[in-house]
Amino acid sequence: MQTQTLSPARKTIVGVQFLFVAFGSTVLVPLLVGLDPATALFTAGLGTFIFHLVTKGKVPIFLGSSFAFIAPIISASKQWGMPGTLAGMAGVALVYFIMSALIKWQGRKLLDRLFPPVVIGPVIICIGLSLSPAAVNMAKENWLLAFISLITAIIVLVVGKGLIKLVPVVCGIIVGYIVALCLGLVDLSAVSSAPWFALPPSISHFQLPQFAWEPFLFMIPVAIAPVIEHIGDVYVVGAVAEKDFVKDPGLHRTMFGDGLACLVAAIFSGPPVTTYSEVTGAMQITRITSPAVIRIAAGTAIVFSIIGKLSALLQSIPSAVLGGIMLLLFGSIASVGIQNLINSKVNLNETRNIIIVSVALTLGIGGAVIPFGTFSLSGIGLSALAGVILNLVLPRTKKA
Repeated sequence: MQTQTLSPARKTIVGVQFLFVAFGSTVLVPLLVGLDPATALFTAGLGTFIFHLVTKGKVPIFLGSSFAFIAPIISASKQWGMPGTLAGMAGVALVYFIMSALIKWQGRKLLDRLFPPVVIGPVIICIGLSLSPAAVNMAKENWLLAFISLITAIIVLVVGKGLIKLVPVVCGIIVGYIVALCLGLVDLSAVSSAPWFALPPSISHFQLPQFAWEPFLFMIPVAIAPVIEHIGDVYVVGAVAEKDFVKDPGLHRTMFGDGLACLVAAIFSGPPVTTYSEVTGAMQITRITSPAVIRIAAGTAIVFSIIGKLSALLQSIPSAVLGGIMLLLFGSIASVGIQNLINSKVNLNETRNIIIVSVALTLGIGGAVIPFGTFSLSGIGLSALAGVILNLVLPRTKKA
């Protein structure tokens, strides 16, 4: 289907459909870390518009809540509270800005040197596996609901066709929620008392985040994986759209746009945003790659964010239902890291590669913490930093 021949009504329908593909993941992140889902929808929509402004409206990418920051947000909120954690997320934007400048200056060569697959693969694996205890703890609140949600998502992934195959999270949550309703395990009092229309709390009670250096520095290393993911997604979107977005408008622009969207999300108390592969998959299926359609999806996200009853409904989802989805989702994230190592043909018979992968995984999953006065480096951030340093200092074989 040619995007140029789409009528405004058809573009609107497809745009809403694309948001539906991104909806489950976008609202799941805030539900898991204690943020407001309406705020996440608002910042996803606003962030996407900002991204399109920076990239001259040429790149058909939707920005949604990033799963890479679930574990860091949970950890940081325990140490510095949510206000401090939100301020720390500004550090994510700083990484994007620096990477944008480096790409403008040196191209991709420097990034490939600092963050090769042998570094990024283990970091992605850590992101998924470090969350596995949270998934199990939520699922065990009601294993029946958890397994029903999980099995539904698996069935959709295995036998689903077209766009349905792209929304296993939404399908799993819907089926799990319906079963929970039938069993009387859902409290709808908050839904009935919620207004039909209401601004997200971050807008109606706007407050600037409380800046602190500790969470700011804590979040910086975590941003490495999403930055690399961003680069890969831009190449994939370019392949689907049959255009070279790395040259026009330029990878430095897409990186800067993503970083600016992350900064705005933090200011409005939303989770960091990232490029959404789900929407790219939807574009590949429909063959509709118009950036205007993505902007319609972004506008729809903002409209959904002011529907008060929708926000209350999302917050009424039982933890076990979310836990069932997480059992699949977080394992899938780890699988992406393994796939990254395999597809990049990382030679695990080489001693230096074994050392990098082993140390990164052990530090990231084992919960290692290195204190520096009042600041400490731990988890995924420590894993990423260790991987980068080891990759730079360990000698390479002549064959490598």
